[in-house]
Amino acid sequence: MLNTGRLLASLFFGVLFMKKIAIYGASGYTGLELTKILLTHPEVDLTMVTSRRFAGLPVTEVFPALGGLTSLKYQNATPQEVASVCDIVFLALPHGVSMDIAPVFFLSGKKVIDLSADYRLRDVQEYESWYVAHKSSNLLSDAVYGLPELYRQEIKKARLVANPGCYPTSIILGLAPALKNNFLEISSIIADSASGVSGAGREPQIGSLFCEVDGGFKAYKIGKHRHTPEIEQELSALAGQKLNITFTPHLLPVKRGILSTIYATLKKDLSLEQFYEAYCSFYEGEKFVRVCPIGEYPNISSVCGSNYCDIGVTIDRRTKRAIIISAIDNLVKGAAGQAVQNMNIMCGFHEDTGLRSVPLYP
Repeated sequence: MLNTGRLLASLFFGVLFMKKIAIYGASGYTGLELTKILLTHPEVDLTMVTSRRFAGLPVTEVFPALGGLTSLKYQNATPQEVASVCDIVFLALPHGVSMDIAPVFFLSGKKVIDLSADYRLRDVQEYESWYVAHKSSNLLSDAVYGLPELYRQEIKKARLVANPGCYPTSIILGLAPALKNNFLEISSIIADSASGVSGAGREPQIGSLFCEVDGGFKAYKIGKHRHTPEIEQELSALAGQKLNITFTPHLLPVKRGILSTIYATLKKDLSLEQFYEAYCSFYEGEKFVRVCPIGEYPNISSVCGSNYCDIGVTIDRRTKRAIIISAIDNLVKGAAGQAVQNMNIMCGFHEDTGLRSVPLYP
């Protein structure tokens, strides 16, 4: 017979000890994706979402897709006010803004997951050469780069996690096994990546209007995209020496998804089976990296709406080059999903809690 008192007590204390979560800057596409995931996460309570533009409006009025799921309203709250009602905060803010906000939460003893680039680069001069003057560089030594497949143990102990960029996630995961195994001539790496329009954010821009994008496909920020130093920092760490890559981003006429095609000259003679097995071995046990069988390659349609990264590999015998394809959803594994994956690790939850959604297909 069911013990009603014990059940009620269990439910009460379960709610009591749930982690209280806030999203600072929650009305963009990444903020929406975080909200969607956290509202259905069984271990957390989303207590506050902020937005200056939509302050006072119900979340469901700004995003009708969330109708019936929450009664939260956007608030134009100070960092101190937000810190008073949360244990963990996600900063979904523009580059250069998080550095003003993060110290308040960090010094208040809160765990911080920053989705901007402000704490990704370990070298402050490198950051300032690509972005702006850093106002809280004293926190860089406390920040852990939040790519779980590479830094899981460090993330477990972190109080400040710098969530990776979307392009870097696809490229670093694509190259990690090959670089760790010393398979590649590091001076030969080229990455061509194509992203859906949501990667440009929700702010109105001429370049991301439907009539500008539909039916088109173009490269942009050639040789000067700000994700470049982040990619090179992490690839250099994997290779054990400084390296530079040629990285060219492209804009796809789709809403979401990133497909990266990476080329590099092989340092040694390898069979495709050996190359493939190195990837399978490296990612064995990883919940969110799927290595495609030989002869099959990723498609963004197979990862959209999910936290998966799909990777396919081959070798061009004629040119002695490895070709690596990776696909992610730029808003999930490339942003919000990976941020929640990091939160799960920091809190000791199962890593896939709240992230078990099946990709949207068709």
